[in-house]
Amino acid sequence: MSEQVLSELVSSPFFGIALSVAAFSIGVWIQKKTGLVICNPLIIAIVLVSGVLLLFKIPYESYNEGGSIINMFLAPATSCLAVSVYTRVELLKRNWLPILAGCVAGSLTSMGSVFLLCRLFGLDEAMTYSLLPKSVTTPIAVGIAESHGGISSITVAAVILTGIMGSILAPFLIRIFRVKDAMTAGLAIGACSHAVGTSKAIEIGETEGAMSGLAIGICGIVTVVFAMFL
Repeated sequence: MSEQVLSELVSSPFFGIALSVAAFSIGVWIQKKTGLVICNPLIIAIVLVSGVLLLFKIPYESYNEGGSIINMFLAPATSCLAVSVYTRVELLKRNWLPILAGCVAGSLTSMGSVFLLCRLFGLDEAMTYSLLPKSVTTPIAVGIAESHGGISSITVAAVILTGIMGSILAPFLIRIFRVKDAMTAGLAIGACSHAVGTSKAIEIGETEGAMSGLAIGICGIVTVVFAMFL
């Protein structure tokens, strides 16, 4: 009886949702307690969810019944960043050309470096197109990868890893390179590490968060255009 109840519980979409929320909440708590940048809530959540699934031998498909529901809100959540962009609309009007040029340069550098490294290490086209859109938000990245024969699961993993690394390293890189301009810092974070990095940019400052959110949209469009010619 208990096994039947457990099976029904695990197969419910609420299981995946509850596990994801609980794991991320624990990650946030650990980061606040330790104050360590490496204790990123997303990294901790991934480890905890993976550990629970492996420990109790729960199929990923069962977890994903609820996980896919959370994923459905990813695009609307990203679009909400437009609110912070709107608060800095005057700054955007005054600096539209450098903002556009910076986003184009960031997208071109990201895709160009991935393309050259994939060729250098002899990766096939499927793997190359899976990794190319690593620096844009997940819905756009998956769409680009699938339309070019890439593997969506690898793309998602690459996007998450890129975002986490950007979130962790952004504050250090800003200090190392002595970036004083808030707009420049925000655009750099958004162009390199999409929504996950933007969450860190919002913590750094309001202008940084707004510009990072803007960079997500511009770089997403630019990456789609660049991918057509590769």
